[in-house]
Formats: sequence, structure tokens, C-alpha cells
Amino acid sequence: MNLNLLNEVTAFIWQEGDMLDHGEFDAWLDLWMEKGTYIIPIDPHEQDFENTLNYAYDDAGMRQLRVQRLTSGESISTSPQPRTVRTLSRFRVLAENAQQVTVRCAQNLREFRKDSLKHYSADIVYELERDAGTFKIQRKLIRLINSDDTLAGIGYIL
Repeated sequence: MNLNLLNEVTAFIWQEGDMLDHGEFDAWLDLWMEKGTYIIPIDPHEQDFENTLNYAYDDAGMRQLRVQRLTSGESISTSPQPRTVRTLSRFRVLAENAQQVTVRCAQNLREFRKDSLKHYSADIVYELERDAGTFKIQRKLIRLINSDDTLAGIGYIL
């Protein structure tokens, strides 16, 4: 086990979670490769994300629109803007080479909005590209453990 690599990817993913919880969305957008994809499938076993219905299947343009909708105050699903705290744990490097690292982790996210506290748990797989001493996100795959159940509106970025 490469502990230095594990520490690097863990620090990067913790930083991403902190940015999201504190509304640093422009900095979050900068963490992505131009052709990166942000995916939240409905079917917990799905592998063909391009040809199935997903909660999210975002390229760079859609990520930008998602941030604009979240911060504009014009969308009923995001007003008032939810407050979130996420805990990321159980990091495991699944694959690595000179340019890419694939890592899986668990996320528990708490959302508070309109006097209601909600909890979402997910397995997340990151495909990261090495970039000037850090990483960029090539793909973020979020598998909510209850994705095929009825979900309340998710008005923020998981």
C-alpha cells in the first residue's frame, strides 16, 4: 500500500468536500478536467451511464449550470440554500499509474434546509488525473445507497 499516495488523494478529496460545504463553487469547478463527468445514477448497479437515466450526468457545461442554479436564488429547490456537512472516510486506492489514480471512499452527508435535517450516504469513486503536483477530477461517480428509493429534492452538489 502506497501510504503517500493514499494521503495525497485523501487530502484532495477532503479539500473538495470542504469547498462544497462552504460554498466555494468556483474553486470546486477548477478541480475538474474539462472533459470530466459528475455522475449520480438512479440504478445502484448501472454501468452504462450515458444510455440510462441518472440524477446527474454532468459535463463541464452542466456543472457550471448546476452551480449557477444553486447560487442564483431563483430555483425553489435551492432557496434557501441548504447548509451541508459531509464526512468522507474509508479511502481505498483501486488503481494507479503514472497519470491516473482511482480511489473509492464513503460519504455521509447532512443537509439542513427549511427546518429539516436530512442524511444521505454514498459510495463515491473518483478517477483523478495528476496535474502539476496535485489532481484534477476526471470522473466522480456517486452511488447513493438509497438511489432507487424515493428521494427528497437534492438541491446541492453531492
